[in-house]
Amino acid sequence: MAHTTQTVFMHACVKVSISLFPLMFTLHIPSWAQDKDRSKIPVDFTWDLSHIYPTDDAWKEEKDRVVREIPTIEQYKGKLGSSAASLLGCMEKMSFIGRHLAKLYAYASMTSDQDTRASGALAMQQEIQQVYSDYGAKASFIEPEILKLDRATVDGFLAREKKLEPYRFYLSDILRRKDHTGTAAEEKIIADASLMASGPQDINGIFSNAEFPYPDATLSDGKTVKLDASGYSLHRTVTNRDDRKVVMKTFFTKLNDFRRTFGTQLYAEVKKNMFYTRARKYSTALQASLDANNIPPEVYYALVTNVNDNLPTFHRYLGLRKRILGVDTLHYYDLYAPLLSDVELSYSVEEAERHILDALAPLGNDYLTVTRNAFNERWVDMFPTEGKRSGAYSNGSAYDVHPYMLMNYNGKYDDMSTLAHELGHTMQSYYSNRAQPWVTSNYSIFVAEVASTFNEALLIDHMLKQIKDDAVRLSLLGNYLEGIKGTVFRQTEFAEFELTIHERAEKGEALTGDVFNDIYRTITRKYYGHDKGVCVVDDEIQAEWAYIPHFYYNFYVYQYATSFTASAALSEKALSGDTAAMKRYLAFLASGGSDYPINQLRAAGVDMTTPEPFTLTMKKMNRVMDEIEAILTRMKRLEKRVIDE
Repeated sequence: MAHTTQTVFMHACVKVSISLFPLMFTLHIPSWAQDKDRSKIPVDFTWDLSHIYPTDDAWKEEKDRVVREIPTIEQYKGKLGSSAASLLGCMEKMSFIGRHLAKLYAYASMTSDQDTRASGALAMQQEIQQVYSDYGAKASFIEPEILKLDRATVDGFLAREKKLEPYRFYLSDILRRKDHTGTAAEEKIIADASLMASGPQDINGIFSNAEFPYPDATLSDGKTVKLDASGYSLHRTVTNRDDRKVVMKTFFTKLNDFRRTFGTQLYAEVKKNMFYTRARKYSTALQASLDANNIPPEVYYALVTNVNDNLPTFHRYLGLRKRILGVDTLHYYDLYAPLLSDVELSYSVEEAERHILDALAPLGNDYLTVTRNAFNERWVDMFPTEGKRSGAYSNGSAYDVHPYMLMNYNGKYDDMSTLAHELGHTMQSYYSNRAQPWVTSNYSIFVAEVASTFNEALLIDHMLKQIKDDAVRLSLLGNYLEGIKGTVFRQTEFAEFELTIHERAEKGEALTGDVFNDIYRTITRKYYGHDKGVCVVDDEIQAEWAYIPHFYYNFYVYQYATSFTASAALSEKALSGDTAAMKRYLAFLASGGSDYPINQLRAAGVDMTTPEPFTLTMKKMNRVMDEIEAILTRMKRLEKRVIDE
């Protein structure tokens, strides 16, 4: 799918044995906010896709116009080297078609995501995928023809025809990848193969969201809950430990029952990646994936190495969680428990929006104005409903309109943080689309998570400035550590799993559901210190890989971790009051895909080829843990004083 790096970013506090502070930050969630029936959700909390196309019929008319336009790209076949005018004509035609295809796909995919059970919307999505494939086949001559030109010829065309300037980076990048681009005939075969390429992800999406028999679990109060993706995400956080154990065991046991089906889907994805690796003449799937954005594989390997070397820091966090929860043995099902049973951080959508706006104030009035527009003009589909796609994402591929956000808001602090996170993606898409021509508006995945985690950092900094109470601060600091756990350590764990399964396949080993279980269990137990007694990873957790949709995004997840470390370094400078750093950051948001991500981040003030961003992140993590330990000590002393009195 073209124009996807900014298109979709998916994704998404604390029982303490000290009970001196009976604080309750509770929220009355309106009944409609818990209703699974989409028709009962107030329209202001649903997105308005009519901003893209007023009706499905209008979408179809536009699709038919673009289908008629596609064959005209072939008028430039064999002529790209004849003149600057021919090259310009082809570039402009390519941009016109690509821009409209991205808009068509955005509407179809988001319409389908509202209710994945709706066959009509799914058919629209499949139709536009077919159109993409047809266009890719007809346009497959472009890159091979450009590669026949030497750089001097291309530079000459750029000098003579100023309208080619927006395409300079695109043309230069094609020449960089010369060794990995085939003949016109080979490129056509590769383009035709895209008909099958989305199969594993599409099948997994439909099976997981619409047809998988998600189990029910009976909680200690006798209530039976449905453990679909959003239900599992919600109920794994309950304060009752026995309930958490039941929820997690029930959910992953059911996934494990279907490990053969999930395993076949994921193995198909791995084999697809291997096909493109070989077709593009790369040594490994990792190299093929990273080279699209000119990222050295060493960046990936260094991340995995750095995280493994710093597992003692992660284990320190797990030890703090064990201490705060007051349990003898920490289990995997304790990892999502609220750290403070008497501090339940919950927020209505209106409260979340207000906190987010206050937190983002350092980014300036223009940033805040657009953020208000996102909240007030129905850019967000807020609440979970039956059949709706799980998780959260931002879709910025409707270049001529505005980005959209999908949420499954449950009223927790994590949901507010996720809303800030997706808003970061949305603002990067908005600024890129506004500042860049379409051809360079599409920023890379590598930088995509910087803006989102930057927003999260500003949000928690804002919340900590508002709250002085030790118990609530402890909850928020714990939430920050949860962010590092989930974004740096957990995503790198996923990255190591993804690397391992591809390396196994590239050695000729078969991958089954049972093999995926074995690999995932081994890696997860290493990360969580199972054999060291840090955290028990129970047997059923081996099937968690089947729950992670990001394994279908071709070495995507490591960028959550690299982006987090980059945004940690950038946000520290911004929060220190460095106005120059803030200006560099906003310029970074607007830079789209006009340069390679390593260069973009270096211009913003952080060098990802050095260990500095990761080192700074670990230092900050340890500072937060130092404060948590100090709070726990104060609370313990106060508890003892009260008991003595």
